[in-house]
Amino acid sequence: MRRRRFALVATIAALGYVGGRRRLRRYEIAEGSMQPSLAAGDYVIARAVRGELQRGDIVIFDHPQRPKFELVKRVVGLPGELVAIHNGQVHVSGATVAEPWADGPTLPDGEWDLGPGEVFLLGDNRAMSAGDSRTVGPVAVTAIRWRVVARYWPPTAVGKVGL
Repeated sequence: MRRRRFALVATIAALGYVGGRRRLRRYEIAEGSMQPSLAAGDYVIARAVRGELQRGDIVIFDHPQRPKFELVKRVVGLPGELVAIHNGQVHVSGATVAEPWADGPTLPDGEWDLGPGEVFLLGDNRAMSAGDSRTVGPVAVTAIRWRVVARYWPPTAVGKVGL
């Protein structure tokens, strides 16, 4: 089992290197805003975004007010939807969103009407997440360049990332 896990880690690392910076990119998670899904010190592989984003995707995007500063968050609201936060729960177009990944209540209350090219992003660790759509507003789809697809470190947590 240990040999197989090492082979998987080596393969993912090699793909990250060989894939180049066009299609695949390696990232280190620097803080805990995505816990429990991703923790500080985790290393992940992200793939260039192609096609439409889905609710639940973990994405990497440029901070709207800090050039060259990238954030990792989860897609919660899709283009054209109305996102509302009331009493600690997220509602999308009137329906409560099941968020098995969320850690803690979502505060503060608010409403965001997403345009045709915008998404609403939240960190999984809601109390610790700064720089998500609650503070920076909806994010343009064009600003989202990477989708996290796998974790390759630590060895005990190697595998697919997401839902």
